[in-house]
Amino acid sequence: DNAFHYLWGGGYVMEAAKKGYIAYTNCTASLAEVVPFKGKFPTLGTNPHSWGFPTTESIGFPVVIDWATSVIAMGRVQQFKREGKALPPNAAVDKDGNPTTDAEKAVSLLPFGDHKGYGLSLINEIVAAFIGGSLPTIRSRAAVAGEKQNCAFFFQVIHPDAISSGVFARGRSQAENVKAVLADILGHGNEQCMLPGQLEAEAAARSEKAGGLLFSMAEVEALNEIAHEASLPPFDISTLPTM
Repeated sequence: DNAFHYLWGGGYVMEAAKKGYIAYTNCTASLAEVVPFKGKFPTLGTNPHSWGFPTTESIGFPVVIDWATSVIAMGRVQQFKREGKALPPNAAVDKDGNPTTDAEKAVSLLPFGDHKGYGLSLINEIVAAFIGGSLPTIRSRAAVAGEKQNCAFFFQVIHPDAISSGVFARGRSQAENVKAVLADILGHGNEQCMLPGQLEAEAAARSEKAGGLLFSMAEVEALNEIAHEASLPPFDISTLPTM
């Protein structure tokens, strides 16, 4: 309770999964940027959900399922704006509430899957309401007398042994059973499919190989804009190593 921005929920559940736990987290967002299903005014945050599963023994990395309940996050809108890219259809609306693919005109977001994303976003708001969370539309805005105006976070970890039946087919261990289930999902012609968390694991391997974090040119230019605003020296792009 009385929190602000918890960064990336996937990072929390990933670390818990690496330590052997099933983990879940959700939060309310610092700004109401999402229009509810069949609504007109943004009264919901992007309200993410994140799950992490300790599958490293089975497949080499933790499965991490992390999603905002909007079609895209506002951070992605900002990225597309920097890179001059169009938004996907039915992801955002302009100041008049009309759908737009122009990142420059997007002011509010839409829930993914219509009522489904709306329902998942609503879960975060209701959980936060039980915790003590504030009204969504006044967070991070002008002070309102007598009201709280901060986010709420929810975290849960489960030890795999706590949900194990201890009875797996063909004498498999729990880890072997998880591996068999994932192999079945990705079998039958689905071998080119990816698991959530796989991209992050591959990116982490590339960063480790490079000896540091990797950034796109657009991201470096955006960092230089921030440096300029803060009266700090910018990165000299010509001196940065590339891959």
